[in-house]
Amino acid sequence: MKEFFTVENQDGERIDRYLSEELADRSRSYIQKLIKENYVTVNQKPVKANYRLSLGDRVEIDLPEAKEPDIRPEDIPLDILYEDKDIIIVNKPKQMVVHPAPGHYSQTLVNALMYHCGSDLSGINGTMRPGIVHRIDMDTTGSLVACKNDMAHQSLSRQLKEHSIRRIYVAIVHGNIKEEYGTVNAPIGRHPTERKKMSIHSRNGREAVTHYQVLERFGDYTYIRCELETGRTHQIRVHMASLGHPLLGDGVYGPKKCPFPPLQGQTLHARTLGIIHPRTGEYLEVNAPLPAYFIELLDKLRKS
Repeated sequence: MKEFFTVENQDGERIDRYLSEELADRSRSYIQKLIKENYVTVNQKPVKANYRLSLGDRVEIDLPEAKEPDIRPEDIPLDILYEDKDIIIVNKPKQMVVHPAPGHYSQTLVNALMYHCGSDLSGINGTMRPGIVHRIDMDTTGSLVACKNDMAHQSLSRQLKEHSIRRIYVAIVHGNIKEEYGTVNAPIGRHPTERKKMSIHSRNGREAVTHYQVLERFGDYTYIRCELETGRTHQIRVHMASLGHPLLGDGVYGPKKCPFPPLQGQTLHARTLGIIHPRTGEYLEVNAPLPAYFIELLDKLRKS
């Protein structure tokens, strides 16, 4: 399976670090092994792990498919928000991983999509991520689109790259945000020492812009709306934490101890997804209803 990347703003970054950010489900040691065995080229030439990238470099990685596990369809219920012959938009529940990765080869959204769609999923991202164009965190709920053919996949990938897909989230954060509206414009990249975390990087980070609006205040907590211009890994979680307002329940970027013990992971919901339909060219927007846990938590905060 071949994957291609064009270096946009990571000038001077090591190739192995760059690929560990682009392929977050692969270890850095695995990527270094691929580079050593010439599975990675830059501008069609093999490079070493310490190669420093330049703007415009075209990176190609040939991921060996033989070592990938057999991913099987599983009869897992889907909350379908929209479906036609080209795309399917689902309301992903909490605790569901989007695609198989080490430690999660079953009970993922991909397993459910393979059962529901059969062979009608795009193959551009290979056998591990059929149909998957973008993803949201395991503990983030809400709207996510998958593609049933390569035409749709290419169209939505282009929209993602151009930042033209509309993505609106709602979240509950710690603290009382003073301003009604705000924007965080801060580049995000892999944390320099903690691989599972992202952080704000002025040098090697990728452009990341989040617009937020206060919806409701609860004294020690604030209910907000976030609209993304970009879609970096953990973007809202990192940006709000950088303001001193981490997401409620986010033990990675916020307090380790959650004030609401039953809560699992961050209170973040992908409410609105708006795309240009790949076949009709018309704007399509869907809204995922808030999950029960989120509604119950809001009720509890309003009564406190």
